[in-house]
Amino acid sequence: MDVIYPRILPTGDRALTVELGNEIDEKINARLMGLIKTLADQRIKGIEEFVPSFRAVLIHYNPAVLSYSDMEKIVSAALAEPIRELSHHKRIVNVPVCYDRQFGPDIEFVAKHAGLTVEEVIKIHTSTPYLVFMLGFQPGFPYLGGLDERIHTPRLETPRIRLEAGSVGIGGGQTGLYPMESPGGWRIIGVTPVRCYNPDKDKPIPYRAGDHIRFVPIDRDEFGRLRELDLRGEYTFEVEE
Repeated sequence: MDVIYPRILPTGDRALTVELGNEIDEKINARLMGLIKTLADQRIKGIEEFVPSFRAVLIHYNPAVLSYSDMEKIVSAALAEPIRELSHHKRIVNVPVCYDRQFGPDIEFVAKHAGLTVEEVIKIHTSTPYLVFMLGFQPGFPYLGGLDERIHTPRLETPRIRLEAGSVGIGGGQTGLYPMESPGGWRIIGVTPVRCYNPDKDKPIPYRAGDHIRFVPIDRDEFGRLRELDLRGEYTFEVEE
């Protein structure tokens, strides 16, 4: 049976989900951000948080203030009006990455799969800012859109048990980075020496949904210098607005 969008779904006793589509698409995501802004601007008492994903938003509310029926009416009213696509403000966070083979165990596989040289893969991967559709999987893990089709690469058949914190990878048609040490099945092509999740900071994550990330290539010497800077708490991400 075909699903008709948008649709509203109950999600537990204090949240609901609004789905606007079923694919990774910047226009759907821009419309989603527009819906969130429309609702947030109303400052409705009882709505506590909006958690966006690629094509849906989870809305947390206080059931002592608003019932599910109330929320359904509020969201339906917003959906009944034309939703302006919220253009993604180009706030670009530059993330340094060392693509040396020491840090990118899969970069040669990616190059071979694409029929390119390693240098060409690096040039392509660093040539454009990527939209942060959402954060998930672990604190600060950005799901990014816009990866050049030439370097789309299948995930590992068997995930690795341990990836170094800061590992940058490609999984199918997406790219992203692992802010924390963890298992993972994406093809690792480099590592950033700076923490993209630091719970000791006022803003633990330097980017948010709707921002863009640009990967900036660095060599091993710069990797070591920036890591020392970060460990001393002196590193600041370069941000373009």
